[in-house]
Amino acid sequence: MVRPGDVVTLRRSATQWTVGRLLGEGGQGTVHELVPQDGSARRLALKWYAARSVSEKQRLAITAVAARHSPGPMFLWPMEVVSAPDGSFGYVMPIRPPEFVGLGEMLRGRVDVTPSLAVRLSLGLAHGFLLLHSQGLCYRDISFGNVSFDPRSGAILICDNDNVGVDGESESGVLGTRRFMAPEIVRGEAKPGSETDLYSLAVLIFYVLMVHHPLLGRRELEYACLDRDAEGDLFGERPLFVFDPDDDSNAPDPVEHQTVLANWAIHPDPVKRLFVQAFGEGIRNPQRRVRESVWRVNLARLLDAVRSCDACGRENFSGAGVPTTCWGCSAVLPPPLRLVFPHTELALGAGTRVYRHHVAKDYDYERTIGEVTRHPTRDVWGLRNTSTAGWEARIPGREVAVIAPGQAVALVPDTLLRFGDVEARLAT
Repeated sequence: MVRPGDVVTLRRSATQWTVGRLLGEGGQGTVHELVPQDGSARRLALKWYAARSVSEKQRLAITAVAARHSPGPMFLWPMEVVSAPDGSFGYVMPIRPPEFVGLGEMLRGRVDVTPSLAVRLSLGLAHGFLLLHSQGLCYRDISFGNVSFDPRSGAILICDNDNVGVDGESESGVLGTRRFMAPEIVRGEAKPGSETDLYSLAVLIFYVLMVHHPLLGRRELEYACLDRDAEGDLFGERPLFVFDPDDDSNAPDPVEHQTVLANWAIHPDPVKRLFVQAFGEGIRNPQRRVRESVWRVNLARLLDAVRSCDACGRENFSGAGVPTTCWGCSAVLPPPLRLVFPHTELALGAGTRVYRHHVAKDYDYERTIGEVTRHPTRDVWGLRNTSTAGWEARIPGREVAVIAPGQAVALVPDTLLRFGDVEARLAT
């Protein structure tokens, strides 16, 4: 085992690090901070395994993962495996920034999350697992215990990447977390892979958006506690979506499951249909599970459908199948002005931002190119250019104008805006 004060040498970078404070402890071992001996401010994390928790086969598997490039910046990817003279070992990875919190904190109600933030989290998850699967890898243990997020930005981090393996490898000691496992794994009929990852990803996205498990409806009330036998039945032998359109025997109980009923009601139909597929056909036929790319497209559109209530400021969704009154204060929600792009429609309101993604379709939600703002002296709203390039605006009845960086164009219906090669229209 390692202890605070021990020195760890990283061969790849030829640097030495001091084992620092304990960051976490679990059944597999401990996680410590690593402090560089050169005095720099950089920090890493060291996960060290208890000798009883891992085998030589797992050491080789983790070494193989560390030899690969990280699929993306959201993965706290193993950087190097290190060993001690007594035969114990661990691996070094990037350290989780202090502003990130575990996803479980949100689900326990300890961190306030707006609808748009929940969608950003889900979008990040879909994007991350698309990157992972595109490299022929699978995660095998997707759960909210392995995800952290920044409550301000919605950025995610995926940890415990020692679970990762090559898709299709039959031998693995990792099966997953039971309530996130695909039914065929719960029944002992299959091993983890990218197809079972897709099921687990859908469960995680449902948890984030609905704050509930997709299979826990009235049937869970038949059991005094959710022990192993109950989970085997609900998640393996008789899995049934709580909003299955053809069978309501596991529908949410109106008293015990008020949260999921309320959250389901405010989401647009396209997202509901994806969940029906994921936990309907996707349970019966793994080939029909919702792909990460499909989640990504639809979650991006869902993010574009967020609008704020003028009366109370709470976020609501626009689109088909959603209430016409605010879930927070019951005020009437008039149809929002929309900026219609070739691939999506962005609901506009105070503070709405246009991102690079809306022009480049690259899922870049870090770079803002426009923002809805109010005129400093008049009750007039406009879209301010926050990019470094001019826009072309065709306002009805006026000549074509160039909206330079820092300038704004009034939100007049039927105005055509050209962002480089992409044209969008303001529509009611």
